[in-house]
Amino acid sequence: MEVLRGSDAVAAGVVTASQLRGPSWVRVLPDTYVARGVDLDLRVRSLAAFRHVGTNGVLAGWSAAELLGARAAPHDASAEVIVAAAGRRAHPGLVLRRDRLRRRDVWLLDADGHRCSHSERNRVVAEGGVLVTSPERTAYDLARREPGLVRAVVAVDAVANACRIAPSAVLEVAIRNRGARGITRVPEIVDLADAAAGSPMETRLRLVLVLGGLPRPNVQHPVLDDEARIAVWLDLAYPEQRIGVEYEGAQHAEIDGLVRDADRYTRLVSAGWRMFRYTKQDVLHRPERIVADLRRALRPPRCT
Repeated sequence: MEVLRGSDAVAAGVVTASQLRGPSWVRVLPDTYVARGVDLDLRVRSLAAFRHVGTNGVLAGWSAAELLGARAAPHDASAEVIVAAAGRRAHPGLVLRRDRLRRRDVWLLDADGHRCSHSERNRVVAEGGVLVTSPERTAYDLARREPGLVRAVVAVDAVANACRIAPSAVLEVAIRNRGARGITRVPEIVDLADAAAGSPMETRLRLVLVLGGLPRPNVQHPVLDDEARIAVWLDLAYPEQRIGVEYEGAQHAEIDGLVRDADRYTRLVSAGWRMFRYTKQDVLHRPERIVADLRRALRPPRCT
């Protein structure tokens, strides 16, 4: 086990107290240890936070998103746990929130990330499982707490895509929690969200267009290639105008990606599509250029 609560592990005979003080383990929180050499990423820090708090806590926010498979957290995201009552102290890199959770708001995941019945709680937790907020509750919490509209939509897109839920399900959680802090911004965020978004940067590119006043594009739009008998999926598209908009991440700069993209874009252009490709620098630092490009492209042709 890569993360353990020291006192429990010693009592169970898994390790000795002297071994925990030795070179094989790193203390990351009071009475909480991680095997030396393990990367202290958000997943591991979240597991440590859960062991530290015990079964009275439920991983929430970006911690829950990470364990649910939505790996889109900001690089500086803290581990987050919801606890039912006071008595625990926060630590650097650990956020404790006091809130009330309904049974439907909590999922039990085993060590492999599979959902389990609450009736198996003691066994699953003993074997490395965790309690996390449900996908709907996780997206709801991130929607009302993430700073800025764009970051909040990125969060909802990521959870909805990873967990295959409709963003509208977040509104049902909001209805059950009327009066909660930050709840008034949730409808706008849900309206802008799209579960088909393939990555946080694709979400950001889509929001550059929509918040820039352009029509809402189709997300992950399929274009059938009859000759190759395959479907090519575009990040964003305006099908009626045959305009495709793509985010070019680092993987596209690798040799295999370059070769694959060359053939892909040649076929699309041959089929009459106009393709617009943008990088991280474009999305984050030159959004006005993107909006201007697409506004010109979408303008109806002049009659001659």
